[in-house]
Amino acid sequence: MDIEIAGIISSVFAYGNVKQIIKTLEKIHNIMQNKPYEFVSNYSFENGLEVFQNIKHRFFTSEDIARFFNALNKSYKKYGSLNNMFLVLFKENNEDLKGALSLFSNQLTEFAVDNVKISLGIKFMFPDPFKGSACKRMNLFLRWMVRKDELDFGLWNEIPASKLIIPVDTHVAKICKQLKLTKRKNVSWKMAEEITENLRKYDPVDPVKYDFAVCHIGMRKLKF
Repeated sequence: MDIEIAGIISSVFAYGNVKQIIKTLEKIHNIMQNKPYEFVSNYSFENGLEVFQNIKHRFFTSEDIARFFNALNKSYKKYGSLNNMFLVLFKENNEDLKGALSLFSNQLTEFAVDNVKISLGIKFMFPDPFKGSACKRMNLFLRWMVRKDELDFGLWNEIPASKLIIPVDTHVAKICKQLKLTKRKNVSWKMAEEITENLRKYDPVDPVKYDFAVCHIGMRKLKF
């Protein structure tokens, strides 16, 4: 459970400057005393407002962060794990990843806000593919949980890797345009689907295994 919780936290905060991301995650893990599952299980929103009051991360306010952990606490109380939660929604949608991810994000949003107005930060935390979002950070989390190799944990055995969609941000989109893996101009769920579909030509069972290589082409300043 610790890895699953650390994974969702890392993915949700994975935007902006890398040093800033690491700094924020270190602060959060220090507050959790490096015991994510124990912290989430015993979490209360009122206490969260206090312990996270000095932590912000770009679009996320300290209250957004407290509400994020509120969502995790309620998810674990109801489902026992995010694995169980996603699997229920996955089966409800006839194993359609887009539909399951939409319900997953909406359920987390409901747990987070507790009948108050949804902030911009919470909306950004839990994007909906049906609203056009590429859902880069959620797809990254699913990659970590579903795939199993030296890069990914593969903790969720019930969801096949063939169902995954590549995490796409502006950087990955630029590389994929140059590789002719997409003809679309704007980063969106449809672009992510198109890139994934083209990668399936090389490996229909595990198309997202190419994500790490694609992402690091630009980071390593490779030319092609």
